[in-house]
Amino acid sequence: MGFLSSVFSQPVPTIQARELQEKLAKGNRLYLLDVRQPEEFRLGHIAGTKLIPLGELGRRLNEVPKDREVVCICATGHRSVPAARKLITAGYTAHSLENGMMAWQMAKLPVQKGKSG
Repeated sequence: MGFLSSVFSQPVPTIQARELQEKLAKGNRLYLLDVRQPEEFRLGHIAGTKLIPLGELGRRLNEVPKDREVVCICATGHRSVPAARKLITAGYTAHSLENGMMAWQMAKLPVQKGKSG
């Protein structure tokens, strides 16, 4: 995708922190994809999240299931939007967590620390 087409392409669907938390609580089978760096991930992430840094996503797309809705997560939403766009272009159903982990933590939702994912 060229620079101009990425700038002028359709907006990526977003999901707010509380809405995501409600869907998870209802047992929705969402695939949570954190696209931050491992150091950021260890400082705090949503339980059950898979870590694939944005720079690795293109070559690791095969690790993301196509049969589930994907929610891309980063610190503020700036990396999750291009991640979701990349997934949508590849045929996935994907959203970006609006304002990322910052919004999740401001809503005082649970955060898991340490390595996993």
